[in-house]
Amino acid sequence: MSDAEPDAAETGIAGDYELDAPPHKVWRALHTPELREIWLPGSALAEPDAITVIPGKELRFRMRDDAPPFLESTVTFRIAPNRTGGTRLRVIHALTDPRFDRMTRAASNTNTQPLMRAA
Repeated sequence: MSDAEPDAAETGIAGDYELDAPPHKVWRALHTPELREIWLPGSALAEPDAITVIPGKELRFRMRDDAPPFLESTVTFRIAPNRTGGTRLRVIHALTDPRFDRMTRAASNTNTQPLMRAA
């Protein structure tokens, strides 16, 4: 086992998409705020700027729900060329809010033997 942090794909939801557009066009659509706004509104982002940028390969944004409990998450876009000259786009959405960790670690019951009550 490794002490390294798990990959976001292991802790979130990942989707792979094959696009006809070349990687530089997909990068431009993701990286340019005016183009990104068409399909990923700025109001969904906790911060307007990416928190991780690997030019031409990866962008990561912090997002925040617009409804209570306003959980935070990250969405990562990974871009790679495919064999046909298009782009393989991997989208990984992971819930990163520390409050979610507490919710998932708490037992949904008391983890004890059921107690039968006499009628």
